Amino acid sequence: MRLLPLAPTGQTPVRALTIAGTDSGGGAGIQADSRTMTLCGVHALVAVAAVTVQNSLGVSGFHEVPPQIVADQVRTVVGDIGVGAAKTGMLASTGIIEAVAAVCREVGIGRDGEIPLVVDPVAASMHGDPLLHAEALDAVRYTLFPLATIVTPNLDEVRLLTGVEVTDKASARRAAEALHALGPQWTVVKGGHLRTSEQSTDLLFDGERFLEFSSPRIYTGNDHGGGDTLAAALACALAHGYSVPDAFEFAKEWTERCLKASYDLGKGHGPVSPLWRLA
Repeated sequence: MRLLPLAPTGQTPVRALTIAGTDSGGGAGIQADSRTMTLCGVHALVAVAAVTVQNSLGVSGFHEVPPQIVADQVRTVVGDIGVGAAKTGMLASTGIIEAVAAVCREVGIGRDGEIPLVVDPVAASMHGDPLLHAEALDAVRYTLFPLATIVTPNLDEVRLLTGVEVTDKASARRAAEALHALGPQWTVVKGGHLRTSEQSTDLLFDGERFLEFSSPRIYTGNDHGGGDTLAAALACALAHGYSVPDAFEFAKEWTERCLKASYDLGKGHGPVSPLWRLA
């Protein structure tokens, strides 16, 4: 695959910001975002929105950071350091989502500003543990999505947000249209969990064009952090000035390599791994 260019030693690299929750097991969340950004040669800035209590077996609790503190983190780093792109992950509550949306508009992050925004609408862990209060779904739909350059929900999140159950190509297109109607510039309906063929096909939609990205399905139980990794790699490519389709193509290839390099960890699901980049 074609990797993102690295800054020469001593030169300031491209910067990207993740606004998300932590993962005490190190497999997903800000930890996964930061690993991918670093190994893509991008300086990772972080705004912590929540602290989770989790390991390879699941999430047993989380603590929300006060919304104003989340917003202040974004404002502080963007104002001083600057970013080429941003992504959101676990935002946990309506108050945090509203604070993040407001500060993004203030500093020029999102589809109406100069800084692309990837929204990964994290609602639950891969084990089914809730990571977003149920009443916050409307804030995702009507406050966060209209700011997004691109949204990257998994199939469970698609169903929660649109009511569309994706089972085949036709329902994937309906889901993409329903997501786009909520306001983002581009939507993705991912096919990794739709095990109906030996191909994993992701659908990208901008309101007019459907673009398909297919690759051989990778079978592994160690896929923790896959969605975070995809969204982070997408943000990295957007920070480098890639178009959305080209950025998504890079992110999909990156995530595939990370899935192939995944490893066992703990008693549950191990993480996808960008450490192949160091080999």
